[in-house]
Order: sequence, then C-alpha cells, then structure tokens
Amino acid sequence: MDMIYNSQSYCVVEFKDPEGVAGGFEIMDKLGRREIYIGGDLAAHFRTDVQALIRSEPSEEEVDDFLRRFEGLMQQPLVMH
Repeated sequence: MDMIYNSQSYCVVEFKDPEGVAGGFEIMDKLGRREIYIGGDLAAHFRTDVQALIRSEPSEEEVDDFLRRFEGLMQQPLVMH
C-alpha cells in the first residue's frame, strides 16, 4: 500500500499484491468524508489517466479537479480505524 497523493481535500492510496503488482486504488474525499475503492478495469483506466495527468505537471488544484470526477461514485462513509 502506497499513498500516492495527499491534499487538504483528497487522499489516494494504491494497493499492490504480494508480487508488487498494482491491484487497485482507494480514493478518499476528506471534506465529504466518503471514499471508494476501485479495482480491475476501472483501476487500470485510472492509472493511465493519472500517468497522463502527472506528465502535464499539474497543480494541486488540477489534481483535485481530476479526483472530483469520482465523487458521484463515492458512497462508502470515511471512518477512522
């Protein structure tokens, strides 16, 4: 598990299997206090889109705008463990 992004609004954690192959992502909306885990094809598309975004050297605001696209899918409440 690697935290790949952390701002005042969002946190993104990448999960990997024991062989180090990426398996999915947890996207957390800190302000909305909800999250989503994405895996499979959606995670692969997310990874591709994030790599393209990173190449453009985005600002924090641009990354947050990108992550905001997933808010409609976030149904799981964010709770502390």
